[in-house]
Amino acid sequence: MHVPIETVQDPETTHPNPRLRIQNRSPSPPLYRREAHSHILSLPLQFSPLLSPSLHSNPSPDLFIHNTLIRALSQSQSPHHALLAYSQLRPRFPSPPDSFSFAFALKAAANSRSFHAGIQLHCQLISHGFDDHLFVRTTLISMYAECGCGDYARRAFDEMSQPNVVAWNAVVTSCFRCGDVKGAERLFGRMPFRNSTSWNVMLAGYMKAGEVEGAKRVFGDMDGKDSVSWSTMIVGFAHNGSFDEAFSCFREMRSVGRRANEVSLTGVLSACAQAGAFEFGKILHGYLEKAGQVLIVSVGNALLDTYSRCGKVDMARLVFDQMMFKNTVSWTSMIAGFAMHGFAEEAIQMFCEMEESGMVPDDITFISILYACSHAGLVEQGRYFFHKMQDAYAIEPSLEHYGCMVDLYGRAGLLGEAYDFVVRMPIEPNEIIWRTLLGACSIHGEVNLAVRVKERLSELDPKNSGDHVLLSNIYAASGKWKDAAAIRKSMIDQNIKKSPAWSMIEVDKIMYGFAVGEVINGVTKEAYDKLAEIMSRIRVEGGYRPEIASVLHDIEEEEKEYAVTMHSEKLAVAFGISRLNQGIAIRVVKNLRVCRDCHTVMKLISKVYSREIILRDRNRFHLFKEGHCSCKDYW
Repeated sequence: MHVPIETVQDPETTHPNPRLRIQNRSPSPPLYRREAHSHILSLPLQFSPLLSPSLHSNPSPDLFIHNTLIRALSQSQSPHHALLAYSQLRPRFPSPPDSFSFAFALKAAANSRSFHAGIQLHCQLISHGFDDHLFVRTTLISMYAECGCGDYARRAFDEMSQPNVVAWNAVVTSCFRCGDVKGAERLFGRMPFRNSTSWNVMLAGYMKAGEVEGAKRVFGDMDGKDSVSWSTMIVGFAHNGSFDEAFSCFREMRSVGRRANEVSLTGVLSACAQAGAFEFGKILHGYLEKAGQVLIVSVGNALLDTYSRCGKVDMARLVFDQMMFKNTVSWTSMIAGFAMHGFAEEAIQMFCEMEESGMVPDDITFISILYACSHAGLVEQGRYFFHKMQDAYAIEPSLEHYGCMVDLYGRAGLLGEAYDFVVRMPIEPNEIIWRTLLGACSIHGEVNLAVRVKERLSELDPKNSGDHVLLSNIYAASGKWKDAAAIRKSMIDQNIKKSPAWSMIEVDKIMYGFAVGEVINGVTKEAYDKLAEIMSRIRVEGGYRPEIASVLHDIEEEEKEYAVTMHSEKLAVAFGISRLNQGIAIRVVKNLRVCRDCHTVMKLISKVYSREIILRDRNRFHLFKEGHCSCKDYW
């Protein structure tokens, strides 16, 4: 994060690299100073504030340097600093701001989502005669779109006498960003000329809006598909959960001779990670090594994350160790990988190694390490890292960090401490914070606190089905059947429906999905038949008895549940046992939290059938082997 420009120290004495210190003790020729400033601004963006002290000390700063500083700051993590620099330095220039000054300042307003600053800049650029400047006007349209002001963006476009293709693309983009898909379609149809960017804007807009069929239609109509087009489709399919189509699109791109770029590779790896497609991920790994693209940091990070999310944290560590260059994301991804598998000690050790390497952890790193502590019940360690984040790294806790702490206390049964922590938060707790506490009440059967928490949730998110069902189950597990029935009736009256549960498994590089109550076909019949055989065998050989209480506790996790034995993850595992040879691990991904009965069944299957089962649910990984789970029954 950048330090505010008015508080930046003198780089002459503060920067650790002597080559980057600006020597201000003796006068320097203007050309030399300009070259020195330009050199600093060509460095990574974290160095850009170093230039501001010398700009402030110069009675006649150079407009070029000023514009370059604004541009660098506008692209940084603190774009509002660019607006500060613009407002503080502009009055001291002998000449008025030029088109670049306004364009870069507008970009800063867009990136900081500052509509107020954008309006002021709009007024200023009109007074300076840049109202009809194509570059400035196009940036103005984008600024209004980023600020969520579609009407202003459209008005700025309509006032242009001769908009070029860049302006057309900008206004179409603004429609998508403001959720006006139909408006984007109408403008696209009116465009007098289109370039490749025009088509790619439509692809990206449709995908971000969840209109996958619209994107496929436009993609099919395109004559010249470039690397951006293919990458947009692959990433879009993955983002919308169409994993098979992401894989197919990647294969098609390769078949037409198009070389995979960084974006398409990270996109298809993301699809593998989300779907748990381990075998396809291994194929991609081989391709990356042959192409030499595994050396790209972002691709290496994506591959590392894929292995972690496919239950192969050992291979993720191997990729991590082989990476020549690592950034904060690399270290954080490895810590998160250990955390989601329940290896809290390894996650903490990795954090220590990160610090020893000189890499500075960021806010996401601390979310990962707090997650590790929470899911392993390490309360004291969690407290330590929460305070260290603030004291050692000056990172202000966000809602995500507070949520991790509530989860930490709640899972450990410290519900009073968790509630006190929430009410003492310096920022207003959102529905996720309260929902985390409600989940803890469910785990520990705390009815009275659950009712109070649900009242707050009803104010923040009254239509959330999970909250209603969870409270109903808390009532039911406590024998308060009338209260449970009242909650269910309230859901029906308000037309609140539960989210459907599904599970996926990869068999012979093909993804199969299962959901309770789906239409019976050859695949699902095979799964149901095998599951019936499995349930009978684990009753006899493993002493299985259904955990009825846990069905009540977790009933919100399934759509159209007929019985505890029919959960989607059981069907997926049964299908895996039917299709996969002995010795091959069964890998299943579920979109919701696994219930206690399914957890018990998985342990028994792993023992009775001598199979290794890797189940990734909404919260974490579970490795079932020889009748035990890696989570130690704590999830």
